Amino acid sequence: MAAYRRDLTAFLLFLGHHFGARADRATLERLGSADFRSWLASRSGKARRSTARAVSAVRSFYNFLDKQDILHNPTVTALRAPKLPHAVPKPLSVAETGELLDMAGTDNAEAWIAARDEAVLTLIYGCGLRIAEALGLNRSAAPFGPTLVVTGKGNKQRVLPVLPVVGEAVARYLALCPHPLTPDGPLFVGKKGGRLSPRIVQLLVRKLRPALGLPETATPHVLRHSFATHLLAGGGDLRAIQELLGHASLSTTQRYTDVDTARLLDVYDAAHPKAKN
Repeated sequence: MAAYRRDLTAFLLFLGHHFGARADRATLERLGSADFRSWLASRSGKARRSTARAVSAVRSFYNFLDKQDILHNPTVTALRAPKLPHAVPKPLSVAETGELLDMAGTDNAEAWIAARDEAVLTLIYGCGLRIAEALGLNRSAAPFGPTLVVTGKGNKQRVLPVLPVVGEAVARYLALCPHPLTPDGPLFVGKKGGRLSPRIVQLLVRKLRPALGLPETATPHVLRHSFATHLLAGGGDLRAIQELLGHASLSTTQRYTDVDTARLLDVYDAAHPKAKN
C-alpha cells in the first residue's frame, strides 16, 4: 500500500509539472495517450519492475475512480507496463534433487513428520505438482494407483502417472501419521491434524538449503521446474510435458525447462536425419 501511494503521488507530481498546475479531476479525465507516454518517458532510467508497478497503480486508481462514477478516461485502458523478463529459478540437478528428498526424510525428530515432509516433496517432484495441488489432495486420493487426478488452476483437471517411489513415500507417511485421516479430509496434515500449510513446506526447504549448498531460489516450486527439465533432458516430448504440468501455453512450458546446450546437441545429432551425413 505504501508503494501504491508513492507511485500515485509521483504520477500526480509529474502531471503538475507537465501542465504547470496542480492536477484536478478535469486534468485526470482529459489525459491522452501522449500525456501517458510523456509520463512513461519521464521514468526512463528507472527499473522496469518499478515502472510496471507504477503503471499498475495508475490503472488501479483510474479503475477505482471509474467505479465510483467520479470520472472516466478510456485512454488509460491502453496504458501498458513494460515487459518484464520472466525469471524462472534454475532447476536442481538430479543429484541435488535426490539429496534434498533424502534429507527431508531425516530432518525431523518425529518420524511421522520426517516421512510426511519426504512424501510431500517426492510427490511434487515425482508428479510435477504445484505445492497447492499437492497439499490440496484429500485422503481419498491415496493409496495412489498408476494415475492421479489433480485439479489445477482454473479448476482444470489432469491425469498424471504416479511413480512407485511416490506411492511408497506417501504410504510410509500414512503408516506413521498419528492423526485420524477421513476420506474427505486432507491427505497431508500438520502437527495438530489440520491441512498442512504451504508455509511449513517452504520453511523446510529453506532450512535444508545451506546444508546442501543450494541457492535461495531453491524452493518447493523449483522441484516442479526440475521435474520438467529432467523429463526433457531424458528425451521427453515438450507437448507431453505441457500436459503433465497443466500449462495452457507451450511457451510457458518452454520457460520451465532448462536443458544444457550439450544435451540438446546430443539429441540433435542422434535424431536429425542429416546429422550423420
